[in-house]
Amino acid sequence: MEISAPASRANFGGTADRRGTNRFPVREDVRYRVLHGRGLPSRGVGKTLDIGSRGILFTTQERLPLGHVVEVAVNWPVRLGGACPLQFVAVGKVVRSEATTAAVQIARYEFKTRGSNGVAASAAN
Repeated sequence: MEISAPASRANFGGTADRRGTNRFPVREDVRYRVLHGRGLPSRGVGKTLDIGSRGILFTTQERLPLGHVVEVAVNWPVRLGGACPLQFVAVGKVVRSEATTAAVQIARYEFKTRGSNGVAASAAN
């Protein structure tokens, strides 16, 4: 797990940061997929830039469509009971998007156990 200095209230895409909650500068692998996006790029991989209780900022392979719902899966840096690897899986709406960065407002999330291949156990079946 890589953690840098606390996230500042930096600008994203030239707009002031209006978040009311803190975000933590966690750098972990992320997989994402656009849900119900016919004809749109459907999935990709990237890295988290920061995570908070209501949102996640991460790198993307292409610009994600604003307003679309995406599922984001992050390999969680802490293991359950110190032994079992976890994955944080969130679903939310793309609220900001640039060529290689997207911010998603989290609507719901869950933690899943993941196998040694990094895929959540329930998604591997």
